[in-house]
Amino acid sequence: MNSSSQRNPRRILVTSALPYANGPIHLGHVLEGIQTDIWVRFQKANGNECYFFCADDTHGTPVMLAARKEGIAPEQLIERVQKEHHKDLSSFGVWYDNYDSTNSDENRLISEEIYLKLKEKGHIARRSIEQAYCEHDQMFLPDRFIKGTCPNCKSKDQYGDNCEVCGATYSPKDLIDSHCALCGTSPVRKDSEHIFFKLGEFQNFLKHWIENGNHVVEGVQKKLREWLDSEDGLQDWDISRDGPYFGFEIPGEKNKYFYVWLDAPIGYMASSKNFFKREFPNEPGKFDSFWKDGNAEIVHFIGKDILYFHTLFWPAMLHGSGYQTPKNVHVHGFITVNGEKMSKSRGTFINANTYVKYLDPEHLRFYLAGKLSSGMDDLDLSFDDYTARVNSDLVGNLVNLVSRISTSILDQLDRTLGVLSTEDKELLNELLNQPIKSGTGEYAVRDIIKNAYEQKNYARVMREITRLGDTVNRYVNDNAPWKLIKENPEKAREVVTTTLNASRFLAVYLYPVVPKISEQIYKLLNLEGTPQFQDLNLANILEKTKVNPYEMITKRVDEKAISAMLEENKQSVDASKKDEPAKTNESPAKEERLEISIDDLAKVELRVGQIVEAGPVEGADKLVNVKVDLGELGIKNVFAGIKVAYQPEDLKGMKVVVVANLKPRKMKFGISEAMLMASGEGESLSLFIPHRDAKPGDKLK
Repeated sequence: MNSSSQRNPRRILVTSALPYANGPIHLGHVLEGIQTDIWVRFQKANGNECYFFCADDTHGTPVMLAARKEGIAPEQLIERVQKEHHKDLSSFGVWYDNYDSTNSDENRLISEEIYLKLKEKGHIARRSIEQAYCEHDQMFLPDRFIKGTCPNCKSKDQYGDNCEVCGATYSPKDLIDSHCALCGTSPVRKDSEHIFFKLGEFQNFLKHWIENGNHVVEGVQKKLREWLDSEDGLQDWDISRDGPYFGFEIPGEKNKYFYVWLDAPIGYMASSKNFFKREFPNEPGKFDSFWKDGNAEIVHFIGKDILYFHTLFWPAMLHGSGYQTPKNVHVHGFITVNGEKMSKSRGTFINANTYVKYLDPEHLRFYLAGKLSSGMDDLDLSFDDYTARVNSDLVGNLVNLVSRISTSILDQLDRTLGVLSTEDKELLNELLNQPIKSGTGEYAVRDIIKNAYEQKNYARVMREITRLGDTVNRYVNDNAPWKLIKENPEKAREVVTTTLNASRFLAVYLYPVVPKISEQIYKLLNLEGTPQFQDLNLANILEKTKVNPYEMITKRVDEKAISAMLEENKQSVDASKKDEPAKTNESPAKEERLEISIDDLAKVELRVGQIVEAGPVEGADKLVNVKVDLGELGIKNVFAGIKVAYQPEDLKGMKVVVVANLKPRKMKFGISEAMLMASGEGESLSLFIPHRDAKPGDKLK
């Protein structure tokens, strides 16, 4: 348990994962931004030197294609998107010290430096791999530059890595009638020499890093041990891509570019270097003091979908090139809405800019904090629960403490506080030093809250703050200042003075979570600056001071606004489908979309399945092997191309929708006996989820 006093401020550099530059910010990004921002605000308010860095992840084929579709250069696209991303995240009070771009000079130079150091130390290898090559355009084709017929469902005009119709993933060489998406020519197979990072050489180092020093929580350690202890161990990592590719050229190579996942995490370093160079021009060693000095701490916040990159590749790269490895990598789960994965058709795939049009961002911060723990469990945003918690715990309990006494009652007291009695000070002391049992000891509630913030257990923080708010509300109700003002104005002044001093303490506790609300309380009390944890003491109680006129702090949640927001999301999805321009004849292989009859559709048997086993498929980066319980139909074996969005260990126990009467298909990995239904692509791919009460084997219509 941390002490309430702190002699030597810590030096901490914090990052959140980089949003990719080819799509808008949605609530999944917002969850991580808020979780990180709460921790950073706590550290700063607790007197530590703490900086928060992020950037847009800008490189790779998807950005190239998105820019090509708009008819602009990739640099123009990422510049516009970066501004949009920063604006959207900032609208939720996410307070970055610097929000940069991975397409920066700083990132290029650091990426080259790290690569060359790894190469100098013998951690880089070269070998040839077979790839698709267009002889007409004389270039190797990334997956998204190849189109053809899906080998699974036979849909035309599909990309080289996955089918947008059935969701199947595959190798470009498995496409039927494959052709270059640029010119329509059929590609040939050709060897290309690629560059690899010898990750396996860091096996022992990574095992020690993972199991010592509390760098990751036990749940994450368990997952990482599965990779480290696998029969094949850690494999070499391909860090190169052939041109055309939007990214950094590899020094000393021709037409070879760093794979996006090499320079993306280096973007954390680059964003900090950009900031330190600008804000600390007289301290040239500021960057090294964080990234090379063991006395500083580097803390990353990420989602569990990118765990592998941040806890294996990234520490190995840093260690191998002479940089400090992260002190802590905090991994959070996914966000669901109303019990299900975010859905565009239901209007629950909510973009940040749509949310802020209808609802208060501080309400979401409050609600999410009440559900965030130090683990990586998924978090559900239930709008019924959201409404109840915000209206009851935030507005009804904490904000109401201030509003109920700060209008007419204070006006009748010339808006001037009085003096506290010994009994009143005992109440305030209880808000700071009430003993709470925790583990094997007993600690002051102030330290319990601070330690819960430190451990990223915000749910515990909110429980304690709400309980303290209940205590102060009972005090107000018992003393009824609205009655005392008529009978004993000076006693009413004493109650108001006690209540507002208590509200100040609660505002400090709440500041990392709802900074605007806390700052408004400070403004009401005529206090300058932002709330600080050093304000949590009885030595500087407010007495005999003037209080400013009351201004609305926050309103209750309007359920009609929630309905309107969800409806706008649905309409925007429908409109995007209607307004989608017709595809051009970019290749001679394009044909009309296949249509089926209602009789064909009736042949498809959809059943509820429950995943009882899930594991990786050796030799197939995108496949997951699952065993699905279909009730009376028994357990079926399925190879599903969903690894880009779901890790095998997260699938066990999940209920899914399954095409149960699919003809078994022999693959080189085994027999696939059914198909999991899903929508979307890439990281936004989403398995169809049946109603939570559905049982394995239930038929769906």
